[in-house]
Amino acid sequence: MRVLVVEDQPDLADSVARVLRREGMAVDVAYDGGAALERAAVVAYDVIVLDRDLPVVHGDDVCRTLVNGGSLSRVLMLTASGTVANRVEGLGLGADDYLPKPFAYAELIARIRAVGRRSQPAAPPVLVHGDLRLDPAQRTATRAGARLPLSPKEFAVLEYLMTCGSRVVPAEELLDRVWDEAADPFTTTVKATMNRLRAKLGDPPIIETVPRAGYRI
Repeated sequence: MRVLVVEDQPDLADSVARVLRREGMAVDVAYDGGAALERAAVVAYDVIVLDRDLPVVHGDDVCRTLVNGGSLSRVLMLTASGTVANRVEGLGLGADDYLPKPFAYAELIARIRAVGRRSQPAAPPVLVHGDLRLDPAQRTATRAGARLPLSPKEFAVLEYLMTCGSRVVPAEELLDRVWDEAADPFTTTVKATMNRLRAKLGDPPIIETVPRAGYRI
């Protein structure tokens, strides 16, 4: 899942980004509304976590611009004001969900995953391929009943491939959907992660390399 965190308090923004990255999400950060609109214009984010009270461009205007522009990104709005009137107002702007500050990270993660599912065809709660089972909510992966010790990035790669079914996924697409903007497109990051993932999955092989095309389950 590709997520944009828009928050003008750098400590909070960076803390949220760290937590979400540990959950295997690819996270970019913007500290004002103008930067958020610039990033959203070039990256198809699954979810935008949007603070309302932003400098440069107010969060309400960011949300309104995204909705009116036909953006498919889902918006989870954050605010220090949690009154019913404010929640209704935020949802009326086109936000998909609303979470008042302060919030628990566990709830934030759950809400991001919930609204993120609306931005793509619904996937089953547990992904299964043969004896491989992946539970995104519990962050567990097993094969033949044995727990697989996957890193967050390995888990995210496997989850994305499994949600794509038998479709061939180019390395560039994996880099865009699983890594954030800091990833160098000219590195062997995807190949190295795929090699580690295959080693942990064991035999018989589950991930196929399609020459000059990409990877598929």
